[in-house]
Amino acid sequence: MNGAESLARTLVASGVNVCFTNPGTSEMHFVAALDRVEGIRCILALYEGVVTGAADGYARMTGKPASTLLHLAPGLGNGLSNLHNASRARSALVNIIGDHATYHKQYDAPLNADIEGIAKAYSKWLRTSKSAREVAADGAEAIAAARANNGQIATLILPADTAWNEGTGAAPPVTVPPTAAAPSEAVARAAALLRGGRKTAIVLGGASLLRQGLTLAGRIAAATGAELLAPYSVGRIERGAGLVPVERIPYPVDQAVERLKHLANVILVGAPAPVAFFAYPDKPSVVTPEGCTIHVLARPEEDLVGALEALCAALDARHAEPALQKRERTSAPAGAVTLPGLGAVIASLLPENVIVVDESITSGRALLPMTRAAPPHDWLANTGGSIGMAMPVAVGAAIACPDRKVLCLEGDGSGMYTLQALWTMAREGLKVTTVLFANRSYAILKNELAQVGAGNPGRRALDMLEIGRPDLDWVGLARAMGVPAVRADTLDDLARHVSAGLASGGPSLVELVL
Repeated sequence: MNGAESLARTLVASGVNVCFTNPGTSEMHFVAALDRVEGIRCILALYEGVVTGAADGYARMTGKPASTLLHLAPGLGNGLSNLHNASRARSALVNIIGDHATYHKQYDAPLNADIEGIAKAYSKWLRTSKSAREVAADGAEAIAAARANNGQIATLILPADTAWNEGTGAAPPVTVPPTAAAPSEAVARAAALLRGGRKTAIVLGGASLLRQGLTLAGRIAAATGAELLAPYSVGRIERGAGLVPVERIPYPVDQAVERLKHLANVILVGAPAPVAFFAYPDKPSVVTPEGCTIHVLARPEEDLVGALEALCAALDARHAEPALQKRERTSAPAGAVTLPGLGAVIASLLPENVIVVDESITSGRALLPMTRAAPPHDWLANTGGSIGMAMPVAVGAAIACPDRKVLCLEGDGSGMYTLQALWTMAREGLKVTTVLFANRSYAILKNELAQVGAGNPGRRALDMLEIGRPDLDWVGLARAMGVPAVRADTLDDLARHVSAGLASGGPSLVELVL
């Protein structure tokens, strides 16, 4: 058994059952091994940014790692954008990256490069296998590293000769250390702040935004009057009727400052302190008020649910009744497209247990408040600000949860980064309905141009922010990749076509012209 097959069998033995791939020559022995080894599903993408984004979506929905298979330094480089988002989401990923054979490196062939140097920016664990007899053990360690600390990226570089030479067979799984508990003094300090009678918000992240964590946070809020918030860049949140509602901190600096201005204390549970996305002239970087106490109850790598349980106990709030979101039925409006109308249509159509992947950015500002009382659902957003994540993450979420529908909300500018994801949706028959907001521009950047005080834009500046002339034909692009697609010009069209897409049992795309 060669090193490649030893690694493939190690993946299966350690519970890694999906590999998102875009291989090249140096990975051919691993490709052959994946063909021989039962228990691992291989999914081809036509661009590495789709590979890494899909692995991110899979990890967000399962809590366990998928594998990626990437070709040398350029393949890794093409996938870095969505590795950035996956890193910010604390998604568990095992990257397997082929390299030249160890003896061939000295000749500096055209594809030779410093793969470790490129990978280290986003890899919490990084290793190059030295021989075929080490590959299986290295793979087992990579999987354990990816599962550690509530999820992180592990990268194993596989030189071609370590794949084709004789290996050892599968390595046994490596035990993952238990997640560290939040310090008892952090729990005591949080309890004291909440008892102090001053306005306090709890900012939730990671697993604290799933049902169990939300219920505990809701009990604490009911007992103390604390507000429950989440970062704008949230990896996954369970929300809707019957769940504890949490408000995302607004993206625009002025809105964030206004929303938080009354707070005396902010308690962080696996979330970063609230700051502006960018620096703006004459605007603050920190959006909490001066003098506001920022207290870390639990760091992202610690046991977030356990920290909330401990805080609940310290406050004697274990039996407090959390306020739950009531179900409110929203009717779909008709007529011309408006942002509130758009939010109302989406809210009226969300089926129970749907997974929403949201990168609508400008067009989707009304979606979160409008959908808060929809049937229970998951909402996945862009965690790192690197655009082109929605369609790949939707692929991974659909692979992770084949019995659930996925609604992907994507902008036309962002979508062009990774439109190849549509082909994978078609090939795999995934239940993903994509709503493509076609405003023919990088609308968010037009707003940013005004916010940074760069002056009134002229024609050359606007040409760098608009993507018309010619207009993109998303219906044609989707159909060319095997995805049924239609265009909507009104809210009536949108409601009809999205409803049909969700009912279809396969991929579909609706281009909404704005």
